[in-house]
Amino acid sequence: MQGATLKRTDWRGVKGVIVDLDGTMVDTAGDFHAAVNAMLHALSRQHPAHGELAPMPEPEIVSFVGKGSENLIRRVLDARLPPAAANGLFADALALYNREYLRINGNHARVYPGVEAGLAALKAAGMRLACVTNKPYDFTEPLLAKTGLAPYFDLVYGGDAFALRKPDPLPLLKVCEAFRLEPTAMAAIGDSENDALAARAAGIGVLLVPYGYNHGHPVQGVDADGIVDSLVTAAEVLAAHLQSSLQ
Repeated sequence: MQGATLKRTDWRGVKGVIVDLDGTMVDTAGDFHAAVNAMLHALSRQHPAHGELAPMPEPEIVSFVGKGSENLIRRVLDARLPPAAANGLFADALALYNREYLRINGNHARVYPGVEAGLAALKAAGMRLACVTNKPYDFTEPLLAKTGLAPYFDLVYGGDAFALRKPDPLPLLKVCEAFRLEPTAMAAIGDSENDALAARAAGIGVLLVPYGYNHGHPVQGVDADGIVDSLVTAAEVLAAHLQSSLQ
């Protein structure tokens, strides 16, 4: 299939698909950029003793994305402040970031090409769909609604749904439980090593898209079952094997 570089050749038996959000379905780099810099400005006003905290360029912020809001804010503060100050301001910074992100959420985001068509094709093939992201649920649900992607999903888990988040396999295994499917009957689609590590640990096959974030590193170096250029191609791969298993 054009646009696919695959290692795994047999996807028969897959009945459910877990899809990541940021960098996989929606380009949210603009939202992260706006929210982080708004937070830095507000934090400077709230704690003037630390001086004006300079805004950060979008590529640097995006390189911190993927392990949840807490990790993002810690990385941002570590890049702008000495360790003691970064630790001391973390709680205020996280609260300000949450406030700013809720205000900005979706304003600078765009759905990647092929996402809606790919999700529709997966649903048409009879797949159950879950969105699992490290983004907090209070950010996730409004973004899925604003982008029109919410109706495609039977289940949505944010990064605060469980005690552990990707790259831990727990959220993916919880989807398996909810869908009453074995991990071998599931596939995961993501854009980063976090997605691949979580899927591998859960015993779930994983396809990656190359256009996302992956902490600023090429996704081609990640251990996954294949790289697909879009969710349309992922749907073609999975649906083709679903059809072959019915013949």
